Amino acid sequence: MFERFTKDARDVVKGAYAYVEGSGGGGQCVEPEHLLLALLDREGSRGSFALVALGLDERRESVREALREARRRAGLTQAETEALAGLGIDVGEIVARVEEAHGVGALAGDRKGKGRWSGRVSFGRGAKEVLERSLRVALAQRDRHIGDEHLLLALTLRPGVPAEVLADRGVTYESLVRVLYGSGGEAKAG
Repeated sequence: MFERFTKDARDVVKGAYAYVEGSGGGGQCVEPEHLLLALLDREGSRGSFALVALGLDERRESVREALREARRRAGLTQAETEALAGLGIDVGEIVARVEEAHGVGALAGDRKGKGRWSGRVSFGRGAKEVLERSLRVALAQRDRHIGDEHLLLALTLRPGVPAEVLADRGVTYESLVRVLYGSGGEAKAG
């Protein structure tokens, strides 16, 4: 599958693996959040250019913080948290009680203090969806290769924490397409 990936896109995938294997991400699977973190680390690529053009350069740390907070909420989006609040469920209170009993980050699924997991890191379902969608995005834009910009575009199309965090900062599929392709690149890959 990765034969169509540019060096920049492959570097994003490697960076996502590094977040899982290192202290930055925790868990056993590469998830969409790890792909976004790896994209934030990139410089000099089309994806990083688009993020800078949309003003995210100076707000990268706020994105990282929002992803950390979502992990503390067991990966719930802000919209899901608000929907639960509408049902009388206070996610903040649940997180506080669990963390009081089991430590900070207990709902994040981190394996700190539980020994090193010796298995192979794999792609979670969400990350697989992003990788597959990046191919559809590239084809919709008539691009021959999958670059880090296609991974970024795919992240904005998949509902979840990364898309929500990016949208809250003005980075949407439509704004990225305008920056990357001008007004002529309006094809949307679903």
